[in-house]
Amino acid sequence: MGTTTSEMVATIIDPAAHADPARLHAAYAWLRKNDPIGYAPDLPDLDPFYAVTKHADILEISKDNTLFPYGDMPSTFANKEGVAQNKALKAQGRPLLYTLVQMDEPDHMKFRALTQAWFMPGNLKKLEARVRELAKDAVDRMAALGNECDFVNEVALHYPLRVIMEILGVPREEEPRMLKLTQELFGATDPDLKRQSDVPDTPEARAAEVQAVIADFFMYFNAITESRKANPLGDVASVIANAKIDGQPITPFDAVSYYVIIATAGHDTTSSSTAGGLWALADNPDQLAKVKNDLSLIPGLVDESIRWTTPVRHFMRTAARDTEVNGKKVKKDDWLMLCYPSGNRDEEVFEDPFKFKVDRSPNKHLAFGYGAHLCLGQHLAKMEMKVLWEELLPRLKSVEIAGDAKLSQASFVNGPKKLPIRYTLV
Repeated sequence: MGTTTSEMVATIIDPAAHADPARLHAAYAWLRKNDPIGYAPDLPDLDPFYAVTKHADILEISKDNTLFPYGDMPSTFANKEGVAQNKALKAQGRPLLYTLVQMDEPDHMKFRALTQAWFMPGNLKKLEARVRELAKDAVDRMAALGNECDFVNEVALHYPLRVIMEILGVPREEEPRMLKLTQELFGATDPDLKRQSDVPDTPEARAAEVQAVIADFFMYFNAITESRKANPLGDVASVIANAKIDGQPITPFDAVSYYVIIATAGHDTTSSSTAGGLWALADNPDQLAKVKNDLSLIPGLVDESIRWTTPVRHFMRTAARDTEVNGKKVKKDDWLMLCYPSGNRDEEVFEDPFKFKVDRSPNKHLAFGYGAHLCLGQHLAKMEMKVLWEELLPRLKSVEIAGDAKLSQASFVNGPKKLPIRYTLV
């Protein structure tokens, strides 16, 4: 028997495959070529869904939130039990979280507008001097560590975390707690990152762990809400705690959900893209030399690092009515997975998509999503990475991988979890 769509779809939802780029991208490439709207109706314990792997199709779906909302299904992939639980909680009006990435209109734009101005380029310029201080601290930390370090765990995780926690208003002493909870939330399928290493690796056990992590987030951020209501400060937490939608204060649940998405997505994906970019530069010394010789290429390095890593692996959408995507009929209530890493390696869009090019232009990657749900923090992420490279590259004479670099085993948010490097700084 030859390769089947179901086999390839089973690969791209396997968390272990996301730690094995060759295996993962072979499956994506097969789907792009043979079945770009790949239907998988027969995978055990899973509701049928379509894997959307072409750049153009992901764009088409992302642009039309009326035709392709989140609906009653989870915004990220889940097994039948997870889907049933999500529907039941929604029906009762108490989902685990209700963040920007779970919202359809009109809620989405109303909630997004509460903080959008904070994350636009004009406001971020006011923060750049402080971000540069933190970037210099990160490079100085590398220098203090000598000529070897685990770039993920000793540098990349901490710099974006400090930036977003200052914006949010979380004190420095709470950062280890926020980092641990973020890793447990996004790394629930990874044996090194999940909450309890001795818990059985089953969907049910993982779901229970995620619920426990979210409960810890709620306990912490409920206290933040009460504090900022009593004593507002000039931070995003104060904006959220005192926000109103349609003239009414937002609920404590909505406020905590908002904190959680900013506190987690606001640093984890940037850390991953930064580490993924350095990993690629170590593997491609010609590209390192190119950008060191011309620092005006740093914005291109930033976008290529984000395309190359694509930390957010997918979101799910639901068809609101019968339609067609790329010639394939999709029925009302059908579930679709938008496969961003595949779109970012689409041979019809990117020349030499499997090569890391700091001067790639154009670079129409999908790592921030597209349309109304375009990542709220994209400008902040790019600024943080740009400033770090501006501080690091003039001092970085050489870098190489110095051990077993590893990606996380996670099929929703993914990135390097270990990156031992040997380097020379001036």
